[in-house]
Amino acid sequence: MKRIENEFGVSKALPIKTPSTNDGRVDVVVAKDGSGDYKTIQEAIDGAGIKRTNRSRRYVILVKQGVYNEYVIVGSKSKNMMIIGEGMGKTIITGDRSNGTGFSTFESATFLAKGDGLVLKNMTIRNTAGPENKQAVALRSDSDASAFHKCSFEGFQDTLYVRVSRQFFKECEIYGTVDFIFGDAAVVFQECQIFARRPLGGVNTIVTQNRDNTNHTSGIVIHNSEVKGDPKARLGGVKTYLGRPWSLYARTVVMKTQLGELVDPKGWLQWGNMTDISSMYYAEYRNSGPGSGTENRVKWPGFHVISDVQEARQFTVGNFIDGASWLPETGVPFSVDL
Repeated sequence: MKRIENEFGVSKALPIKTPSTNDGRVDVVVAKDGSGDYKTIQEAIDGAGIKRTNRSRRYVILVKQGVYNEYVIVGSKSKNMMIIGEGMGKTIITGDRSNGTGFSTFESATFLAKGDGLVLKNMTIRNTAGPENKQAVALRSDSDASAFHKCSFEGFQDTLYVRVSRQFFKECEIYGTVDFIFGDAAVVFQECQIFARRPLGGVNTIVTQNRDNTNHTSGIVIHNSEVKGDPKARLGGVKTYLGRPWSLYARTVVMKTQLGELVDPKGWLQWGNMTDISSMYYAEYRNSGPGSGTENRVKWPGFHVISDVQEARQFTVGNFIDGASWLPETGVPFSVDL
């Protein structure tokens, strides 16, 4: 796909063709009690290759409520799929793979999304390994032009791995402790709720971004959302930071978001012994709440308090992930501008 970069290194791509949303249509139903076409989600995904006859529209899988203890993979050939649950906390996919039980972070995901054009709606995806087992991913997404609406992602360290490509999260909930939103995708979180849990140590870091090359058009943007403590967790004595840089050119922007009192006044944390903090781009724009004050933020050359609305607009859905060219076809609502 041809891309053009603006002065901030943000990508503009030509529109892509994607099948339209389901318009209420369902191709197959998954139900644990056997009342649907399949009993497991993976069987339904694998069966799409046989049942799918019209690739000009999305293939839609409805997953009835229940707890599905399985590891789900939407493979790279399974493009333009829509998987719909019956609600957060009702349709639940759960697993417990982790570093502590012998799985790499890359391999630990409860749900792995590789096929482009994936849409997930109305479900919960969990990794229940717990903080003592360190890195344990709930969702890993490699899917370009993927959208997630009203989904909950629950874990502790490394909950949500937005690995590569363009992604969009709307009205989702994300729970975790250390680096629990991480990766090298170009991704926008809009009207999401981000919940910090209690870590084994005394420090939480919400976002860690892995842009290691100036040619990468990636970055993590949190827009019009809310950052707060998990109401079931006691965070007394825990320092919580908005994020830390995984790589030299890490890019993270938090804008028009409600920041709770849990956010440390410094805002951001240095990664280990990384000393070059001039090449990254970390920014805040018009945030609110008790954790939003910027007077005591880090004094890094790469940290910015944005005052120019045109600079902030580079990180909107319309500009940063080319959302107007592909999100309408997903059926997921979005705001294209600030």
